[in-house]
Amino acid sequence: MRVAVVGATGMVGEVMLKVLAERNFPVTELIPVASERSVGKTLTYKGKDYTVVGLETAVSMKPDIALFSAGGDTSLEWAPKFAEVGTTVVDNSSAWRMDPTKKLVVPEINAHELTKEDKIIANPNCSTIQLVMALNPLHKKYKMKRVVVSTYQSVSGTGVKAVRQLENEIAGIEGEMAYPYPIGRNALPHCDVFQDNGYTKEEMKLAREPQKIMNDRSFSISATAVRIPTAGGHSESVNVEFENDFDLAEVRQLLSDTPGVVVQDNTATNTYPMPIFAHDKDEVFVGRIRRDETQPNSLNMWIVADNLRKGAATNTIQIAEYLIENKLV
Repeated sequence: MRVAVVGATGMVGEVMLKVLAERNFPVTELIPVASERSVGKTLTYKGKDYTVVGLETAVSMKPDIALFSAGGDTSLEWAPKFAEVGTTVVDNSSAWRMDPTKKLVVPEINAHELTKEDKIIANPNCSTIQLVMALNPLHKKYKMKRVVVSTYQSVSGTGVKAVRQLENEIAGIEGEMAYPYPIGRNALPHCDVFQDNGYTKEEMKLAREPQKIMNDRSFSISATAVRIPTAGGHSESVNVEFENDFDLAEVRQLLSDTPGVVVQDNTATNTYPMPIFAHDKDEVFVGRIRRDETQPNSLNMWIVADNLRKGAATNTIQIAEYLIENKLV
C-alpha cells in the first residue's frame, strides 16, 4: 500500500502522519509530498526518515492512496492528476465537497456509498464532521426540521500562522497577523471570507455539507461561526427542532450508542465537553443536553471535538481504512 501524504509538512499533514502510525495503517511505502520550498527536507515516520518530494514526482510514483491536506487550489489542480494514474484521493480541502460528482464522507454515516469508481473523495469541513456525528442518530429517530448552530473555533483551524499569532499575543510579542484583529482576549465572528449574503464561507459550509452527507434536504441549518483564543478543539452550541417529540434519557442513550460519540453530561459533577479534554482524541463529545423550553420538540446541546483529528486527519484516514477493508483500492 503506497500512501502519499500531500501537505505532509503542514499542520494537518503532521497529524495525519501521527494518526497513520497510531492506527497502524498498512503503509508499505510512505510518500511525503509538499510544496517546492519543502522538497528535499526529511521527516520521520515510525522511526524511519523519508525525503519530501514534489507533486509531480509523487504522481509519477503512482501511489494507491493520496491523502491531501494542501489547500483548495492544490487539490483542484493535482487531485485529478493523481486520479488519472489510478490513485484514490481523499481530499481534506473544500475544493470538491459540494461537487455533485464527488462523495462527501463521514465514515460512520455514509461510507457505504463509496465505490471503486470514486477516485476523488471529499473530507468534510471540521465543524461539519462533529456536528453531523451528533445530529445523524437523532435525525434518524426524531426527524430534524431546523438546526441553529454557533461555533467557538480554535485558531488551529486557521493554521500555523494563526497559532503563532495567539502565542505571540500571549507572550506580548508583535508579529505577523493571521487575522484582521488580535485574537487573544477576543472573539472574532469571522471564520473564512464573507459571502454576498452576509454569511462567511465557513457558515455556508455548515449549512450545506450536512444535507449532502446525510443525503437529505428536508432540514435546514443556520450558522454563526466564531474564532476564539483556544489553541485546539472546536466547540458548537446547537439548537435542534424536531418533527417528533423526544425523551432526554433516550437522546443520551442514542448518542452514547453511536460509534465515535461520547456523552459527557452530568451537571451535578460539572461534567461537560471542553476542548482541553478533547485534545488529541478522535471522539466527538456531547453534553449540556437539555430541552429548549421555548419551543416544542426542541433540544439544546454542546458538541466538542479535536478539529485536527476527527475534524481533519482522522476522518480522512478512516475513509482510507474503509476503502482498504472493502477492497475499493
